[in-house]
Amino acid sequence: MIDLGERIKRLRQRDGRTQEELANELGVTGQAVSRWEKGICYPDMELLPSIANYFNTSIDELFGYDNERAVRLENLINMIRGMNRQNNGVDVNIDECIKLARSALVEFPGNERLTIELASVLYNAGYVRHGEYHLKDDEGFDVYDIERHRKYSEWQEAIRLYEKVLSSVTDMKDKSKVLVELSQLYRNMGESEKAIALANESVDLGISRQLLVINAHDGKEAVRASQEALLETVNKSIELIQSIVWSDGNMKANEAADLLKRAMNMFEIICPMQDYGKYGRLLSHVSMLRSYYLWLAEERDEAFVALDEALDLAEGYMKTAEMKKHEHSSELVKYVSIDPAELNDPLIKKELPDVWPWWSVSQQERVKNEMQQDPRWQKWEEKTKS
Repeated sequence: MIDLGERIKRLRQRDGRTQEELANELGVTGQAVSRWEKGICYPDMELLPSIANYFNTSIDELFGYDNERAVRLENLINMIRGMNRQNNGVDVNIDECIKLARSALVEFPGNERLTIELASVLYNAGYVRHGEYHLKDDEGFDVYDIERHRKYSEWQEAIRLYEKVLSSVTDMKDKSKVLVELSQLYRNMGESEKAIALANESVDLGISRQLLVINAHDGKEAVRASQEALLETVNKSIELIQSIVWSDGNMKANEAADLLKRAMNMFEIICPMQDYGKYGRLLSHVSMLRSYYLWLAEERDEAFVALDEALDLAEGYMKTAEMKKHEHSSELVKYVSIDPAELNDPLIKKELPDVWPWWSVSQQERVKNEMQQDPRWQKWEEKTKS
């Protein structure tokens, strides 16, 4: 028990609590807490469960017997994340993933990180089990089918879990996940005011992590940080362009296809050798969406050219994942390397026919049925399985 007082002090300071607040919660005096932290005396044994509960930890961790449990926790989190990534548009193991996340929370009750992981799995489960649906408003713009979405129990629970940790999460990556996915859930469920409130809590684009990293360095590291920011900025710009395209029902099909191609060309400027690394996944999906608009524009041959391009991009992504290290060849981004371990999406090629055109669009079923009647679809689908 020799370090117990110091651990109580560190936990209290971590949570921004005063000695008086802890004392009031436990029904003791502030002087008693002070004496614990100075190592003069120790809490009564019957108080230990209450102290552990107050700091959202276990008695073992309170005493410092936490190394094995910490390793166990990290392993569980990594397992859940890895399984969750596999359910990318299709249900691979979502039931097992939810079961693992729930059992982990039984083993580590109230753990914030596991709560976030369970919420993220449930967020994903709503998509792979039920799908995201859209309608067109009176002006022809894309809106979410909120009445349908509100029936998804997975999304309802994910919102409750994210709201539970929203005010307490401090890790920046975890905070980002909570804000992004909770904001999307609010939008899916028609809670626009709550989504706007989340947006107002976030930082401006000009003080994003990528731009702040640039300011933190000079020399070669500043150049590398600038290159990373460039790649992320172009990636996000393409995401915004495709969102505008499929959300605006008034846009002509040929114009939509042309805009998507020009969006993809932004990456070709940066990576002329087409070594897109992890960004090949997004480009593959955009190319599939483009095939939809080309078919609507009666550019049938070009629609299948776009499908083949999507397949090539998916294969390039998978090859990157098999490398020990990936570096871009372009002068603009030559100092940026990617850890292939981040590209944990082994089904990207095989999943293409199932998730076509990836984003929900108004005439999706009709166009897919028409394209599947074309002999070229079967040949393309066979290539995705090879």
